[in-house]
Amino acid sequence: MTPSNSNPLVNSHSLERNPGMDLDLDWALSVQANTSAIERRCKTLPGRRSIKKINQAAWLLKAISCIDLTTLSGDDTKERVRRLCRKGKFPVRSDILNQMEIEPETVRVGAICVYHEMVEAAVSALEGSGIPVAAVSTGFPAGLSPYSLRLAEISESVQAGAQEIDIVISRRHVLTQNWQALYDEMKAFREACGDAHVKAILATGELGTLRNVARASMICMMAGADFIKTSTGKESVNATLPISLTMIRQIRDYHEKTGYHVGYKPAGGISKAKDSLIYLSLIKEELGDRWLQPDLFRFGASSLLGDIERQLEHFVTGHYSANHRHAMG
Repeated sequence: MTPSNSNPLVNSHSLERNPGMDLDLDWALSVQANTSAIERRCKTLPGRRSIKKINQAAWLLKAISCIDLTTLSGDDTKERVRRLCRKGKFPVRSDILNQMEIEPETVRVGAICVYHEMVEAAVSALEGSGIPVAAVSTGFPAGLSPYSLRLAEISESVQAGAQEIDIVISRRHVLTQNWQALYDEMKAFREACGDAHVKAILATGELGTLRNVARASMICMMAGADFIKTSTGKESVNATLPISLTMIRQIRDYHEKTGYHVGYKPAGGISKAKDSLIYLSLIKEELGDRWLQPDLFRFGASSLLGDIERQLEHFVTGHYSANHRHAMG
């Protein structure tokens, strides 16, 4: 198993955006999720693929190109964000890449993800790099601020230079099966984003069932989501393989019926290099090679990059180094 395109710089929004469609409740309510079958399938994933040596290194570089390198802490500062941006532009130490005969400037992350207050600092730090800034929005993480303020927050982040907006849906619409309200909300968020791409965070750990996850995924795509994302990273349950399989199968069905590509972003709890390989394998098997590019697949992560860099150093030296040698800035 090798990446179909190992060039990490394929990061443009080159596909035609998902324009959405009228709400089709018959389709949405026909969506089911066989939990036991999904869980059985997912149990086979960790042991099915054995990626070794140079192939593993290539896949880990692919994973880096799909990371939304994230800081979403209450004590974030502009200097911390600037350090994170430097790491995003040069995510792997040059001595490691030199031993792999790879030019350091050809490896970079998919995006830098921050709160609105840090968008301006991130945009400035990333100028000329081609790395987009993603801003979490709409009352992240709970999504319970007044509706008018959630819309205004999107507009403010776009005006500040964010090219991607990660919105959170109102979980109550899913839990009460108010699909029209979810559709209308998502559609309004998409319109407020303008040319910025919108990732719909479903907070799947709070939706109760995989069937709810599947239906919420479909409704958000019908309303024009460019990406669907598992979690804020703040819930007790974040990205899991069963949740991921449920969501990406809805992406596949939506593409088969409409022709439009929608991206996928697992977030929260993905911190080990081996986990990134499992997710990439799942995407390849369920959606195909086109989804292995950063315009259609991202990891929401803050510590994943450090472990990947550590594994790459092991690849070139045969030894594991201390974690502090792979800091985020």
